[in-house]
Amino acid sequence: MKPGDIQRLLDIMQQLRKPDGGCPWDLQQTYRSIVPHTIEEAYEVADAIERDAYADLQDELGDLLFQVVFYAQLATEERRFGFADIVQSICDKLERRHPHVFGDTQVDDAVEQTRHWEQLKADERKARVERGKSHSALDDIAHTLPAVSVAHKLQKRAARVGFDWPDEHGVFDKVAEELQEVRQAWPDPAARAEELGDLLFSCVNLARHAGVDSETVLRQANRKFEARFRSMEQQLVDQGTALPDASTADMEAAWDAAKKQNLR
Repeated sequence: MKPGDIQRLLDIMQQLRKPDGGCPWDLQQTYRSIVPHTIEEAYEVADAIERDAYADLQDELGDLLFQVVFYAQLATEERRFGFADIVQSICDKLERRHPHVFGDTQVDDAVEQTRHWEQLKADERKARVERGKSHSALDDIAHTLPAVSVAHKLQKRAARVGFDWPDEHGVFDKVAEELQEVRQAWPDPAARAEELGDLLFSCVNLARHAGVDSETVLRQANRKFEARFRSMEQQLVDQGTALPDASTADMEAAWDAAKKQNLR
């Protein structure tokens, strides 16, 4: 990267927001209006990584960086903070949370470092309490995240203070219990919806105990289903049958064939 490249991006963003000669769309945006775009760009970064599409990743990371620059421009216009302040904040935080790199603290391995990291974050939350802000083990979880990710974070935070099953056996039993409650509640639409939510929450907890990220494995399951469904469609087309005209037996046979291809 050439010196000044980030300044070029900041200058472009400033020009886009100029009342005289700027972009009408960009001029209409607010912090809240661009949040959906930020979330979408973050997911596109994740998608490029999961597809091993590193040429796409470069572009997607640029799009995500532009979101940060957009927020910084809005804040600059309101004299709240600027891009340099954002950079300063993250630099300070990284140095503060890595005393084993930038200070005298010693850690033996990644497990100990993770424990130390979590303790530092807990200390930061405690400091906020001392400044007069409310405190809970569940503070600072962004509920704008996907619900599956929020569930995982809530469970992880609760586990840190000892509110957790001792092993996966209790979670298996809880999933079975919630599934039974869904069956019992099925005639009542409102109760059915509530119990389905409890079942999904328990499944996220099971994934956490398995050491996997629910959001990641669900995206993987989505891609696998899509690949197999498309294969099933193509098989039926090759047989001269459109999907809406196919029998259940035809679809099941094509689906089984797609599964045998191990498409993901």
